[in-house]
Amino acid sequence: MPYVVTEACIKCKYTDCVEVCPVDCFYEGENMLVIHPDECIDCGVCEPECPIEAIVPDSDPKAEALLEMNRSFSELWPNITRKKAAPADADQWKDVPNKYAEHFSDKPGDGS
Repeated sequence: MPYVVTEACIKCKYTDCVEVCPVDCFYEGENMLVIHPDECIDCGVCEPECPIEAIVPDSDPKAEALLEMNRSFSELWPNITRKKAAPADADQWKDVPNKYAEHFSDKPGDGS
């Protein structure tokens, strides 16, 4: 049961989860993170670290539509292993609905 990053992460991109991941299975896009489901060891330490609750187990109904998206982009985007500052306007985006359809970027992050 891997964990999945949901659309809540879009434009927020807090990286608290990255800091605690023991297997470095997070990958960085321009405006969100994803988890590689084959690398995730299902430990769950990332889930409570996310301040906007954007990480859920793949058994959660919110995860179903984004599991394959997490897989696809984790194979394209750079791995991120260290916490970095969230975007300056992250708090303004945390409760915005329909972020995937309206704000998702398929561009990679800088991976730093």
